[in-house]
Amino acid sequence: MAGHEHHHHFSLCFCDLMRLMWSLVAPCAFLSLLLTLTLLLVLLGLRLWLQGRRKARWARDGGPSVAFFHPYCNAGGGGERVLWCSLRALMNRYPGVSFVVYTGDQGVTGEQILAGARQRFNITLPRPVSFVFLRRRSAVEATSYPHFTLLGQSAGSMFLGWEALTAFVPDLYVDSMGYAFTLPIFRYLGGCKVASYVHYPTVSTDMLSVVRDRNPRFNNADFISRNPLLSTMKVVYYCCFALLYGLAGSCSDVVMVNSTWTLGHILALWRSPSRTSIVYPPCDVRAFLDVPLEEEDEDDVEGWEELGQELGGGEEEGGRREDKKGHTIVSVGQFRPEKDHQLQIRAFRKLLDGKGEEPAGRESLRLVLVGGCRNQEDEERVQSLRGLCQELGVADRVQFKLNVPFEELKRELVSATIGLHTMWNEHFGIGVVECMAAGTIVLAHKSGGPKLDIVVPYDDRQTGFLADSEDSYAAAMETILALSPAARLEIRRAARQSVSRFSDQEFEVCFLAAMESLMSQLTL
Repeated sequence: MAGHEHHHHFSLCFCDLMRLMWSLVAPCAFLSLLLTLTLLLVLLGLRLWLQGRRKARWARDGGPSVAFFHPYCNAGGGGERVLWCSLRALMNRYPGVSFVVYTGDQGVTGEQILAGARQRFNITLPRPVSFVFLRRRSAVEATSYPHFTLLGQSAGSMFLGWEALTAFVPDLYVDSMGYAFTLPIFRYLGGCKVASYVHYPTVSTDMLSVVRDRNPRFNNADFISRNPLLSTMKVVYYCCFALLYGLAGSCSDVVMVNSTWTLGHILALWRSPSRTSIVYPPCDVRAFLDVPLEEEDEDDVEGWEELGQELGGGEEEGGRREDKKGHTIVSVGQFRPEKDHQLQIRAFRKLLDGKGEEPAGRESLRLVLVGGCRNQEDEERVQSLRGLCQELGVADRVQFKLNVPFEELKRELVSATIGLHTMWNEHFGIGVVECMAAGTIVLAHKSGGPKLDIVVPYDDRQTGFLADSEDSYAAAMETILALSPAARLEIRRAARQSVSRFSDQEFEVCFLAAMESLMSQLTL
């Protein structure tokens, strides 16, 4: 009897609960509808307000405007070269259009930024460009998000994009740094046409493979790779993020990617094949074509000493033909963790260990690391690399050159025997192309752009070498140094001839062709 009463009481409680929940359905549905309508009205109001600001600006300026989103435009990397070459091409082609750059750089003026572009890249714009200085660039700094970095930076880019949009409303917005989550803001709130140039996908199937296989790398901490549960959670996180990234990227009216490797990933994530094309980034190959490719002669370096003097150096700078004194191995790339400078130093140490102490051995080799430092984090990374050199006993044979002007970069490439590159899945590799144009024999990572687009046979001739581990890099360097001067000359000639497809002129032709559909709508 007691059990029956208990069951009856439970049934009454359950029925009361169901009636309560049913009675809340209508109010909750109404409240959800009300909130949705309110949000839509707010978004519509913001869109109308921003369009009003664009019309007022059009009336004031008398023409359309194109804005590039590049928070680090004062840096010295390949992405910045794309920015300045893009602006130069559009300015020459469309004289009636004004141009703006959103930058997060502080403590510099627009004139100083343009002067830096002239110094680093040998690029001068044909007419003025306006700068909008953003104050919240820290929102996209990786250091601001110790955990869930991708999600944090992407959300931060939306706040930074909103700051940019409210400061200046363009007719065409171009994301030239890969902040895909800014695209829907400018398209749907700003009512702008949007285009994007993708250097590297924020998330890729390769990154998922690294986590799934529990492989420790710079973006997959050891404590995560050792823990199957954390690895599974990170895979789920990456998959969810990849879905959001694809939705944001699909908002772009025109998508340009810098390599075959990037194209494959962007097509898989953004799913916009009809709007996507490869536009190889511009490489300053013309600046190196005045360097003659001559067969190395250990008994005659006079001509190369004269060339070194013409480039601003004397006998101390040396020329390419350093066989009397030794060989230089040069690396060109920003000091970021993915560039894997540690691998370069360790492979170089292994090469030195194989040489021994004979006069033609250790003392005949020198490693020069040339690159840009964007911020304090990069500078600390350089200090860490210096410490690694001390630890491995190679500090006397390794030299660091930071934020050097273009002429000094050119001198280093001209004087080097080997151009070293170690980034896994490098999206393209402008430094690799510059080395090949300068006549330096390239040793690049066997992945990404270098493998698929750059260090590939040209007219059935070898253009360089590929490696993917400390041992294989050391072995490849030994192989290159052991080649006869004539054999090295043949590789250098093939490499130089192959890089014409990466010239500034080729970039401008392809870039303007990709942008034609959007630019023609602005200038009607």
